[in-house]
Amino acid sequence: MNVYDQAHGLAQAIKSSEEFKQYDEAKQKLKANEGLEKMVNDFQAKQFELQAKQMAGQQLTPEDMAGVQQLYAILLKDPLAAQYIETQMRFSIMMKDVYEIIGEATGMGDMLG
Repeated sequence: MNVYDQAHGLAQAIKSSEEFKQYDEAKQKLKANEGLEKMVNDFQAKQFELQAKQMAGQQLTPEDMAGVQQLYAILLKDPLAAQYIETQMRFSIMMKDVYEIIGEATGMGDMLG
């Protein structure tokens, strides 16, 4: 069994999954709306910034949390943004599960998770 062939097979299975198809479709629709795409990107950047802050051991302020929650609430009011965020989350969960399966099988679960 060639590991690289299996990896290509896994990549194809991921691209054929409903999670990926729905995420990709929502992503293409979002790209067609520049203003909304910028809002989603700003929200994701702010989320990433807060996660990095937490990982560095810094305490998140109520203002930090309120700002992200407010932007999230605004985005969820737009059906396209809500669909994108939902499909991205489902796809991310599937990918996390795949990484965990590989990690457990190779004994590297602690390093991947």
